Amino acid sequence: MLHRHVKAACVGAAAAAALVLTSLQGAASAQQAGTAPGAAARTAADTLTVSAAQPELLRAMQRDLGLTRAQAERRLVNEAEAGATAAVLRQRLGAAFAGAWVEGADSGTLTVATTRAADAAAIRAGGAEARLVTHTLAELDRTKAALDRAAARNSSTDVPVWYVDVRANAVVVRAVEKSAAQTLIGASGAERDRIRVVPTEEQPRPLYDIRGGDAYYMGGGGRCSVGFAVTRGTTQGFATAGHCGRAGTTTSGYNQVAQGTFQASTFPGRDTAWVATNSNWTSTPYVKGQGGQNIQVTGSVQQPVGASICRSGSTTGWHCGTISQHNTSVTYPEGTITGVTRTTVCAEPGDSGGSYISGSQAQGVTSGGSGDCRSGGTTFHQPINPLLQGYGLTLKTTTGPGEPGEPGEPGEPGGTWAAGTVYQAGAQATYGGATYRCLQGHQAQAGWEPPNVPALWQRV
Repeated sequence: MLHRHVKAACVGAAAAAALVLTSLQGAASAQQAGTAPGAAARTAADTLTVSAAQPELLRAMQRDLGLTRAQAERRLVNEAEAGATAAVLRQRLGAAFAGAWVEGADSGTLTVATTRAADAAAIRAGGAEARLVTHTLAELDRTKAALDRAAARNSSTDVPVWYVDVRANAVVVRAVEKSAAQTLIGASGAERDRIRVVPTEEQPRPLYDIRGGDAYYMGGGGRCSVGFAVTRGTTQGFATAGHCGRAGTTTSGYNQVAQGTFQASTFPGRDTAWVATNSNWTSTPYVKGQGGQNIQVTGSVQQPVGASICRSGSTTGWHCGTISQHNTSVTYPEGTITGVTRTTVCAEPGDSGGSYISGSQAQGVTSGGSGDCRSGGTTFHQPINPLLQGYGLTLKTTTGPGEPGEPGEPGEPGGTWAAGTVYQAGAQATYGGATYRCLQGHQAQAGWEPPNVPALWQRV
């Protein structure tokens, strides 16, 4: 009997909801996107398949975020549109861009920050609120990178977390001991006026345990949670956390049946891994919802700060929260992990490796955190797109309601764009004789050709 694997994560979200953010419609006109005359440009909500979300996610959002059903539905649509609008404005602002985030119960307010006062009118015209700040996002990223380099030489659990906080326009360093934070900052050589030190009692740790349960088990002992289904050529498998196993570690499934082997693993530094499964296990484009329902995964577009996000794992099932910061570093007892996303979602030991999903868009695999799902806590996930790119993997997604699909080939017009490629924001590709700039990081798939998805590509 064949078994299905990779049923992890939260749940999808549904909704035919009224749009609050409408600026994308102008920014993504048929002319700009290169859509054929007379063809209607797809909205960001269409591209991200918000309608594929299912009632279980809406109920989880209502429970964990204190929303009504209508607010949850509107929030998913607004977050899709906000991400696309922010991406267009980022291109327009260039070096002055200082970050973007959503706020409000239904994420109805998008704020875009800039260091150039003259940009305020363009931001408001684009449908967002403008915030004038001192430091650009590029400056903050460089400051955080300096802290990362210093921590690589001498990390300390007394400085467990630091990240770029676009809302505060600073790099926030959370420290158990202030003196330890000052030591790290001094060793980094970073400009102190960009850094804010905040006291914390957090003690993040990788979220695995050795008590057993379901999900998947490592051959040397311990339990983790399956992330997203992937393929590499004809090989089936799944993405998970690197701290769960090393290359060569064998796994068995939730039912203790032999499953596969870790092909590659990175930890610390990053927290990524992938497992190739044997022929008895088949990758499916779903995550596990409440009661074992199949919840669709339709893509991997990273959502903005403030957006809703849900997580599921083998210990605590699924819970929801919001994205606090991207570009976060966290120090575990084993070492420092960089480039993760910090969230308000709770998790517990055994949830590691499980998937984070926003609407139907894969976001990442659970790395670690602090607290629990009784008193609340903070968790970190390893973004999925760098994981896919690093190991040459293709995310398994659906091409229609309930239907699994394989990545397609570039369409007839040709060019450098190719399904299966991970594109970062700012990357360029050609298609149909035109050049396009990527607006939001994602793994390309059939149906997401640049002229068809103005939320993801801008014609240049």
